[in-house]
Amino acid sequence: MACQPFAIRGPLSGQGALAEGILRALPAWFGIEQAVVDYARAANEMPTFVAARGEEAVGFLTLKPTSADAVEVHVMAVLPGEHRRGAGRALVERAATYARAEGFALLHVKTLAPSDPDVSYAATRAFYAAVGFLPLEELPQVWGPENPCLIMARAL
Repeated sequence: MACQPFAIRGPLSGQGALAEGILRALPAWFGIEQAVVDYARAANEMPTFVAARGEEAVGFLTLKPTSADAVEVHVMAVLPGEHRRGAGRALVERAATYARAEGFALLHVKTLAPSDPDVSYAATRAFYAAVGFLPLEELPQVWGPENPCLIMARAL
């Protein structure tokens, strides 16, 4: 049986409960309780895009403006069973189209740096590279030396 195609909705606000449910399904990436709470709050307040198959949400992406020229992928998550099926790529492309239309020139994201051997985050960095993000700088002071931050960016 073929997968039902998904649609991207948004930008939306008030998506905190949806975001929290998806984040809790991904403990390898989102295992810190306060982070889950903070990301859910952000999905209530910031522009959020939702990938859905029919009525079922399978992923989301929340944007956070960081300057007049740049907007950050503040949080993005796709249910484990939907990885590598196009939902993440579609979310990024829809967010990029929106950001460009809003006058932003740069889309960026923070993720765990390659100096940390976490396999899940190696896949995350590979995904962002595949959708056009380039590594800019590793900044261990952002989240602390035990969680070195990599900033990746994509021109719009």
